[in-house]
Amino acid sequence: MRKIDPAKHRARRRHIVHTAAQLFAAKGFERTTTAEICKAAGMSSGNLFHYFPNKRAIFHALFEDDAGDTGESKAERLARAQAGDDPWEALLEVVDLLTADAMDPAAPPLVMEAVVQVHRDPELDALLGRDNALEHTALTTLLTRAAAAGQIDPALDPHDAATWVQALIASLYSSAAADPAFKPAEQLPVLHLILQRFLQAPPHRENTPEA
Repeated sequence: MRKIDPAKHRARRRHIVHTAAQLFAAKGFERTTTAEICKAAGMSSGNLFHYFPNKRAIFHALFEDDAGDTGESKAERLARAQAGDDPWEALLEVVDLLTADAMDPAAPPLVMEAVVQVHRDPELDALLGRDNALEHTALTTLLTRAAAAGQIDPALDPHDAATWVQALIASLYSSAAADPAFKPAEQLPVLHLILQRFLQAPPHRENTPEA
């Protein structure tokens, strides 16, 4: 039996996933066929099934936490950010991490396609649920630390605020998917400013005598 090279196997899987992502983004999951994925990836269907059992498994792989070329998974990067010395800067780092994929034109429509598929795919629902919980925990931790450090409004509930931060991040993807003129890279500084205005403590108003 031929010995499988793990590095080549991973690289081949990533090639298939990247190729399929372009098709899923352009045509949607349902209208993309396995034959089209095989043709675009330059392999036979028999060869493809050495890497994925079916088309849905390829779609799931798009949303799995793969370390990729960086050698560091998203979970590891979130954990590192939570341990940062400055919670506000770490929070912005996490926001940048969670919006980074939106800079790829294929990512926003893929996210919207996942929203459609999740209602008919319990496995995808569980996968995205775990990912969402991981992100929410990281944001809540950093918001709690930032409030304790006096960097954000202590009256805000960190858990609820984290939910709204996630909603703003999601809107970056949905806006990019709905409007080709919407450029996530150009809007990221605006998102930072919105978060700062939303999260910062209200200015202290000293009592001043009336004129």
